[in-house]
Amino acid sequence: MLDDLTLREVFHFRVTLLGAISVITITIISLIVLLSVLIVYTPLRNILPGYSASLRQQLVQESARVDSLQADLVLQRQYLDVIRQVAAGDIESDSIRSLDSLQRIEREQIAARRNEATEAFMTQYEQKERDRLLLFENAMPTGVRKLYRPVKGTIVQSSRPDAKIYGAMIHTAKNENILATTRGVVVSVERMADNTFSLTIQDGSYVTIYRHIGRALKSQGVKVESGESIGIADGEHDIELELWDGGKHVNPEEVIVW
Repeated sequence: MLDDLTLREVFHFRVTLLGAISVITITIISLIVLLSVLIVYTPLRNILPGYSASLRQQLVQESARVDSLQADLVLQRQYLDVIRQVAAGDIESDSIRSLDSLQRIEREQIAARRNEATEAFMTQYEQKERDRLLLFENAMPTGVRKLYRPVKGTIVQSSRPDAKIYGAMIHTAKNENILATTRGVVVSVERMADNTFSLTIQDGSYVTIYRHIGRALKSQGVKVESGESIGIADGEHDIELELWDGGKHVNPEEVIVW
């Protein structure tokens, strides 16, 4: 920079690529440090999405603790009121309700409310099961069907309706595909007690039930075609297959070529 009167150099500075990069880098680092300090040490973090959710969760937890403390405080006040009445001779000591008895009565009331909720749930579940079983009624006549072999394997137990064993047990290897023997709609997919799945397919009056599926590939309400993969065997459980036509049991060994 030059003086306008004397044309003498007042001061000068030299701009280089390395210097510009250094200035920009220092500026960015300074901004990052400043923002970090503001977020960590000021209430500014409460307006950020992640921190605001955490703050709401803390408020909910603290509110639950306050409610619990209030309930304990009410019990303590009741207990102290009884002690004051006993000391004043207003009531006899035999009629005192201890703090433990008050808590026990409150727990019994909560358990009674839970039993009512459990009964309501069971009623709803039973109604759902009855509605699902209605799908097996209203039979429609069906013609000759082409039934696919459900899985590669060996039948280790045949169905015996006289002994109320309606499913044929098929031993298969691990990761074998389980196929739909006939087309239809998946009306239910349920997890069994052994952590496997039970899958039911219906087409008119024809119902096919598969049990002990390691991993189910179809969900309820999905349409499937004959020979389409519906699950994968885990190799630990034998696949059970039941066939029903118009509510009558069908022996899988008589209608499927194994």
